[in-house]
Amino acid sequence: MTTDPEQIRVHVDSLLAALPDTSVDGAGLNGMDIDEVARRLEEAHDVLVEALESVEKG
Repeated sequence: MTTDPEQIRVHVDSLLAALPDTSVDGAGLNGMDIDEVARRLEEAHDVLVEALESVEKG
């Protein structure tokens, strides 16, 4: 796992890029599979956790 902040940011951004814009009362979720949203959020979370663990092991 890389600890380069830019690489981590790009990875997380790519995971979240397909998520709908929910800034207006969640309107972007119409027609979106909530399980897919949850999966992408969980995957992005896992990337961040792995990055933090890598930094701690340093």
